[in-house]
Amino acid sequence: MSVAATEGFERLALKTYSEKAYLDYSMYVILDRALPHIADGFKPVQRRIIYAMSELGLSAQSKHKKSARTVGDVLGKFHPHGDSACYEAMVLLAQPFSTRYPLIDGQGNWGSPDDPKSFAAMRYTEARLTPIAKLFLDELEQGTVDWQPNFDGTLKEPRLLSARVPGILLNGTTGIAVGMATDIPPHNLREVVAAAVHLLDHPDATTAELCQFIQGPDYPTDAEIISSRADLEAIYDTGHGSVRMRATYVIEDGDIVVNALPYQASPAKVLEQIAGQMNAKKLPMIVDLRDESDHESPTRLVLTPRSNRVDFEQVMAHLFATTDLEKSYRVNINVIGIDGKPQVKPLVPLLSEWLVWRRDTVTRRLTHRLDQVMDRLHILEGYLIAYLNIDEVIQIIREEEDPKAELMRRFALSEVQANAILDLRLRHLARLEEIKIQAEQTALEAERLKLEGILGSRAKMTALIRDELTRDAKTYGDERRSPLVERGEARALREDQLMPSEPVTAILSENGWIRAAKGHDIDPLALSYKSGDGYLCAAKGRSNQPLVVFDSDGRAYTLQTHTLPSARSQGEPLSGRIDLPPKARAVQLALGDDATRWVLATDQGYGFVCRHADLIGRNKAGKGVVNLSGAGLLPPVAITEVETDSIAVVVSSGHLLVFPVAELPELARGKGNKLIQIPAAALKEGHRVVALTVFRPGQSLRVLAGKRHVTLSGPDLEAFSAERAKRGRLLPRGLQRVDALEVE
Repeated sequence: MSVAATEGFERLALKTYSEKAYLDYSMYVILDRALPHIADGFKPVQRRIIYAMSELGLSAQSKHKKSARTVGDVLGKFHPHGDSACYEAMVLLAQPFSTRYPLIDGQGNWGSPDDPKSFAAMRYTEARLTPIAKLFLDELEQGTVDWQPNFDGTLKEPRLLSARVPGILLNGTTGIAVGMATDIPPHNLREVVAAAVHLLDHPDATTAELCQFIQGPDYPTDAEIISSRADLEAIYDTGHGSVRMRATYVIEDGDIVVNALPYQASPAKVLEQIAGQMNAKKLPMIVDLRDESDHESPTRLVLTPRSNRVDFEQVMAHLFATTDLEKSYRVNINVIGIDGKPQVKPLVPLLSEWLVWRRDTVTRRLTHRLDQVMDRLHILEGYLIAYLNIDEVIQIIREEEDPKAELMRRFALSEVQANAILDLRLRHLARLEEIKIQAEQTALEAERLKLEGILGSRAKMTALIRDELTRDAKTYGDERRSPLVERGEARALREDQLMPSEPVTAILSENGWIRAAKGHDIDPLALSYKSGDGYLCAAKGRSNQPLVVFDSDGRAYTLQTHTLPSARSQGEPLSGRIDLPPKARAVQLALGDDATRWVLATDQGYGFVCRHADLIGRNKAGKGVVNLSGAGLLPPVAITEVETDSIAVVVSSGHLLVFPVAELPELARGKGNKLIQIPAAALKEGHRVVALTVFRPGQSLRVLAGKRHVTLSGPDLEAFSAERAKRGRLLPRGLQRVDALEVE
């Protein structure tokens, strides 16, 4: 439908109207509310607050005035929006923990790191500008910026402030517009100026070169920036990315003392997060938590470990991963450029564009001053003419009806000169004033030549900009606050690592019921079992170690030991925790930590060494580990030292073989190598490996056969030693039907 005017009404298609209205709103929010300008780094509300305070005379040397006075001026003259939003923007400019270089010096309650929004109402607080605010205001009246009418057209306000340093990077800013947002981190003034000066002298400089000066963001906190240098360079090369910060801590008298938190991390919230884990018994290694922060130590959170055996680094790594002791910050350098368009700008284009704007600003300032000098010289020239003809000038003024016109005609003066002469006071007609005029004329002439020289030379202009930047950095700069330390990713402790480490014995019944008893002195055979059920096997270890269950197909399943039911009960069926294949059944257990090595062997004489960590899996269906090929799985045997331990293997035929563990391969899964030679005929007769154990040098081997037993050590034990996969030596008569092997 086309636009048409009917009886004083304008008709417009809803689609056209809504598109235009939304576009107008979007552009307003983007350009006039949410995004900062590259020139001074301010959003409109921030710019108006700073300007209104300067107009009120609230310089760093003045007395503080009520914040309500400032907010009232901002709203009434320049920014007709909500007073609470305006005051909150003012507060952020004053909080030293929120702003790297505060522009407002406040008196009263301006909030705290615990709760930045706990500031008092504006009728209670007072404020004035800080010294560094001069960097944005000093050149304002020197013809450096354009002026625009305020919202009601009664006043003028600057479109931008005349920043003498790249303010867009100093304090950073965040903002959410329509369809876009900005997140610019704060930076160190000295580093930013050093990079700008380098780019000024080397316009073709790369991001890597500028990163030699700007090492990374610099937040108003002493916490560490732990992002890698490559990640930081990528941020400056693309204009977006993320920065990670981590709290710092020291060890004092066995306590962990956190002395710096990441930017905008609340100490109260961090304490609440840690206390929550302690109450949920997910942080057993910490027994006490205190906040000892005061004026001398603004951040001091004290964590008391359970004992001095606690691994401090491991505990802190867990807290870094699970609390606000480590935070990540999004970076999106989205700004309004000189052309008035929003764009994400990497570091080199950002600083290059700011330097173009700064060069234009300095040119305008010098041109403005040159115009003032020329105007003054013009007036002084008229003064000298008057002094040389003082009597005639006085006569004209006394006798002529239109002295201005007569002066202009008689001495060829301009209207400006004639008005200046007529405005002279009588006391300025003394001879001494003529000398002063000549001296002023000489000084201004020298200044004119200097200004024209700078304006006419790009090199001199560059030198002036460089000197001003360097001087401001020296005057207002400070040392970096946030140290840059590359650190690895923090990982939370597993649930089993957070549990107390207590000795336990896991017991498996013939029908697949599992339970755990505290301690290692448990007699599994003495426990009660369901009718038709009985003891199958057991494994000893610690409550925070993962338990591995092997089935008759050679698959391994992982259970958390601390979650097993108590041995006082009859346990619970494994079927509720793992998914066994239809014809498979649980046959063996293994309990150890990640570094534990096991000998996994079959009754047909094959086996290999496997780490406990390789047995762990998250799938309820388990993972294939041992290729049984119809054989039976022997109880896993732990190894103390691969290089020195020996394996003893005995076959039901009575043959015993001893060989070094080192002759076995270490595998994550498979069938393994042959341990002992069992002839095919013996296999057909049903002979199998009946016992296997591992022993250390110096230990004895006890062979149990029914009611008889024999202890082998020294030469007697060495007599059974041979290479792996040999037949072994036959045990003495009466000991050939072996039941078990024990190590003494």
